[in-house]
Amino acid sequence: MRTLILIGHGSHLNPDSGVAVYEYADLIRKSGLFDEVLEGYWKEEPSLRQVLRCAKYTDVTIIPMFISEGYFTENVIPREMGLGHQGPVPKEGIVRQMGGRTVRYTLPYGVHPSMSELIVARAHEACADISSEDTGLFIIGHGTTRNKNSSRVVFENRDRIREMGIFGQVEVFFLDQEPKISGWQEVFKTPKVVMIPFFTAEGWHTQETIPEDLGLEGQVTIFPQHTAFYGMPVGTHPKITEVIAHVAEEAHGLSANGSGGDLEPEQKKAWGEVLERARAGFRLGEVQITPIAGLFEMRPILDVGRDDLERLVSPEGVRHKVRRDDSGTYRPVHTLRNLPRGWVALLSEQDLTRAIHYLYPAVVEEGYAFEKGELHVTLWASSAGRQTGIYGLVQQANEEEVSEMVKKACSSCLKTPLWHGQTLEKGFFQGVPGGIPCPEACTFVVAELRDVVGERLEREEQEAAAAAN
Repeated sequence: MRTLILIGHGSHLNPDSGVAVYEYADLIRKSGLFDEVLEGYWKEEPSLRQVLRCAKYTDVTIIPMFISEGYFTENVIPREMGLGHQGPVPKEGIVRQMGGRTVRYTLPYGVHPSMSELIVARAHEACADISSEDTGLFIIGHGTTRNKNSSRVVFENRDRIREMGIFGQVEVFFLDQEPKISGWQEVFKTPKVVMIPFFTAEGWHTQETIPEDLGLEGQVTIFPQHTAFYGMPVGTHPKITEVIAHVAEEAHGLSANGSGGDLEPEQKKAWGEVLERARAGFRLGEVQITPIAGLFEMRPILDVGRDDLERLVSPEGVRHKVRRDDSGTYRPVHTLRNLPRGWVALLSEQDLTRAIHYLYPAVVEEGYAFEKGELHVTLWASSAGRQTGIYGLVQQANEEEVSEMVKKACSSCLKTPLWHGQTLEKGFFQGVPGGIPCPEACTFVVAELRDVVGERLEREEQEAAAAAN
């Protein structure tokens, strides 16, 4: 029995950022290759700090859904998931024994050699008439000056495709490092140039910045010396699921002392209690769960008694519904008190557990640990100290700013911020529907505090400059 966890970046602003990971998880789940498939994110829920706790089985494989190695795959993900590893991940991946689980962490799927075939496949989709005599391939990478491994995989794909002899030229250009994409016309000698973004998903770069920087007018653009064919990102190709499966199977060969595969005991107990309560009918947060003819009905508590609701029949339907509030605004934190109304889901017992997981990620596991007195609370100073890059600014937040943010952001959330010293007398396992513990500041709070601190520092700098004059 195996759990697969797909890790994405996610966003607290853009609901589309995490969609690709959900879609691939759905496809792999349907394939039956794994007994459980979970999604985890850096800037969404379930967070990197939560998702491992949600794994049902003790044999866990973690695959970063990134197109290349870099800062997130080598530093952020291992750090946040407590893997005890920093720096380049060896080709064979790493394996750890963690709390009774065998956890395998792999390289990102994008470094698998079979990605070269998908780049070529995307090129053929964009340009049906490819010839080594008149067609060049332009691979567009993101690149970064922070980590040389980020661009290495792009060059490796270039070299493999050159050896195939399909194109007259195969070149690589980047957004954020040399050679920059703006110089492509001086390099290509072929009259036709197929441009393929080496990106995980459609997004701001593939839809906005790349076309704008290259002067593209659609899928086909005529330039004085070239005809450019702009293709889909390689990471959206349907066969990516096969690549992910290959990466996971290769990781399964890793070994560690001990063994995995059984049901995770504490997770099993937690969900066992939830299902027992569901069979009698109970409220969790803003939803009411009621047993009906061997199934379970889930609906917003404010819609109890209504019969004019949209009917949902799957956990995915619940997931899609609760990502936005009634006004269509993205809900980056699932326990915000703005659950959309007007729906009801009828679910099997198995589907109910997944629907609750999508509705309130990790709440069952953390709530159960709280009830047993075993929930680890990470105080704000520790959370702030882990932030790096643009979010490192929150380390300069003062107590007043943190307290104001708790009032502003956390007051609209079902969770009680234990990480800021608040106390919770009873949790939902003890009969309090809204008694949900929050053991650590979420990414939404971190992001909002970053803006507050940035504005304050900018204001202080301006005041200091004015005083000096």
